[in-house]
Amino acid sequence: MRIAVKYDAVEIADSRVAGHDSAATLVRRILRVFPGSAVIGAGPRRCDGFDLLPLEFCDPASTLVVNMDVLDSLEVWRTLRRSAGPDAPDPHVMNFLWWPPSTLQHAVDRAALALSCALVPTFADSERTAHEVSEVVARWTVAPLAERARIGWVNLGFRLDHVQPRADAGGAPVVLYPATSLSERKRPDLFLDVVERVHEQVPIRVEARLVESHLIRDLALRMSRRSWMWVGPLTATREDYWGALARTTAFLATASEESYGMEYVEALAAGAVGVFPDLPWVHALLPAGYPLLYRTRDEAVALLRRAVTEADVCRREVDLAVGGSLSAVLRTEHSDAVFDRALRARVTEWFGSPARV
Repeated sequence: MRIAVKYDAVEIADSRVAGHDSAATLVRRILRVFPGSAVIGAGPRRCDGFDLLPLEFCDPASTLVVNMDVLDSLEVWRTLRRSAGPDAPDPHVMNFLWWPPSTLQHAVDRAALALSCALVPTFADSERTAHEVSEVVARWTVAPLAERARIGWVNLGFRLDHVQPRADAGGAPVVLYPATSLSERKRPDLFLDVVERVHEQVPIRVEARLVESHLIRDLALRMSRRSWMWVGPLTATREDYWGALARTTAFLATASEESYGMEYVEALAAGAVGVFPDLPWVHALLPAGYPLLYRTRDEAVALLRRAVTEADVCRREVDLAVGGSLSAVLRTEHSDAVFDRALRARVTEWFGSPARV
């Protein structure tokens, strides 16, 4: 069986999956876990290590479509079914849920998610996401469908060998906006308010790397007008991305909800001091006892000021609070090797072993 990854927003540039946001990283990771896989898109054509194929070109008898879009999985199933013919076995489709279900506000979208995850095996990017989608399925579908739902999960994790040694950025401490978009859920206005108040007290340099469509938003333009803030595109290469993290002093998380939080885990692994809101998604992501949590804007200002003026003290405080070493905890609980094994195991359990072609 061959894997075909479906993510409608995927960008292919120079025959490679472009971008360093969570979605692009996840597409590349699935391709790495299953060599010889394909990507669903405008084709057919051969790319660097994978084929780009329209869905209609996939062989329903030998293809497992891993759908990162999730909501349209039943239409994907029907398309493959039409290609296979009425007497063929059912096609293989698997959801990969990598975003928080709570972001779906409309009843139609939530019902579509519930039906998709009840009828199609679903692999989630964290225990929290798996639990949330299980609740959505139970609430929005009838019992016979909810009872047949198959839902698995694993933390996405990061590549341990990508982490670079800490580097001195020179000049003012660097504070990272730890997201690639300015969506409402990320609460960028809160981030801007806090860093402005910190900047009034101590020199800092803020960096924000955004997807192209968000670089022209009013808030991005407002941020870029400040001489101490740099707003630009995502890094061009993986090495540049990790190099920038190695020079980052601290970051301020402001999101109201996350399904996992790969950007935060990677920044922590690179040695940046993370200041987080005291919210359920944070407690699900971080080890128990993590101390740099805020409930109010004033607390966020005070903690971020400490993070940039006493970074080494904060790192030692975090290590002590989590049992000795935050780095060790991250490497144990958020290694992508664990993700790779868990994903392969679920695919084998639900669909049989995929071939390496």
